[in-house]
Amino acid sequence: MRAALVISERDNVATALQPLDGGRVLDLGAAAITVLEAIPVGHKIALRAITAGEPVIKYGSPIGLATADIAAGAHVHTHNVSSSRGRGDLEGAAVPRLAEPPDAVAGDR
Repeated sequence: MRAALVISERDNVATALQPLDGGRVLDLGAAAITVLEAIPVGHKIALRAITAGEPVIKYGSPIGLATADIAAGAHVHTHNVSSSRGRGDLEGAAVPRLAEPPDAVAGDR
């Protein structure tokens, strides 16, 4: 079983498919990443350094902004990412995500 999932070459995070221990080296095809800390299944690991304010890209789509600098191999979750999905308080919140047709409205889904 693969340890982590990367969907798009645009991704700067991978999703852990199993618990990852610090020090483990993941071969993700294009690069080898050393896990810096324990990462629970379903959480994300940084594939490269992500600077504070930079978009976090998962499955080819931005899911939020880094709230702090994140090192390659670090745990990426709510402690260092501000989510931009499902928030009505952000400017442009009505803009559909990439996977949704541009003319979809909330009642249509």
